[in-house]
Parts: sequence; C-alpha cells; structure tokens
Amino acid sequence: MQLSKHFKLEEFEKSMTATRMGIKNKAGSGEIKNLTDVCYAVLEKVRVKYDKPVVVTSGYRSAELCEAIGSKKTSQHTKGEACDFEVIGVPNIKVAYFIEANCDFDQLILEYYCPDDDQKGWVHCSFSEGSNRKQVLTFDGKKYTNGLPEMKWSGGKVVE
Repeated sequence: MQLSKHFKLEEFEKSMTATRMGIKNKAGSGEIKNLTDVCYAVLEKVRVKYDKPVVVTSGYRSAELCEAIGSKKTSQHTKGEACDFEVIGVPNIKVAYFIEANCDFDQLILEYYCPDDDQKGWVHCSFSEGSNRKQVLTFDGKKYTNGLPEMKWSGGKVVE
C-alpha cells in the first residue's frame, strides 16, 4: 500500500525481529493514517530536500514486537506516529537540523549520535496530529540531552 509518493506501508511494518520470532507486525487503519501523516509532515520533505533514499529502519511496532525488543508498549511506534530512519549519504545531524527548522513534529531525537562518525545512529521522528511538542533531543547511547549538538562548520559550509 502506497502511503505517499516515496513511501510504502511495507517499509514501516518490516522487522527482522518480528520475522525471526514469528510476530505479526501489521498496522491497523488508525496506525496507517498516522504513518501517512508522518510521511507527509516529515519524511517526504526530507526525501525532496536531499533527493536521496530515506531508509526506514523502524516504523510501526506491534505491542508484541515492542515487548520482544525491550521497548515500551506506549511507544509512539505502536500508534504509527514514529519512525527511525537514515538518509543514504547524508549525515544524520544535517537531517535532524533540517527537520527541526522545516517540519512539524512531536519529537525529534538524534539517536546514538557520535561526533567522530556522523553516519552512526539514526534519526527518530514522530508526528502526533494536534499535539506536537516540538521536543528535540540527542541520545548518545547513555543519556538524553536537550537540543542538537553543534555542527562543524568550515568556510561557511557544514563539514561532512
């Protein structure tokens, strides 16, 4: 099922853990509507900005899948309101800064960020119709901090 121009439902339901453990990970109609909102509010804008594939690494998660991976059953992933992703060839910090400045979102987390390797980790972003907090966090694998780290600049450009 096509959710938007560049994104299909299957990308958000795919889970190697669910497959391996025989867990059903299928979004219902409410979750599909929410995933579509995430696509239009955030992912399509990112895809158009960078003109590169956006790879969803974790999208919809059933309650059973959340339990299997040690995630909270109340995670926005279970409602189809959140996804984790990367943009091939673009530093995650650049993507996070773009989202912060140009998208409506509930929560934006630069996850497992490592300043020495900007391809490590991923971007987590959620969208919750009518109740977006615009919360921005960075998670280094140990603790959450408010906001995004500073990007490295040289000659008026971001150092990649």
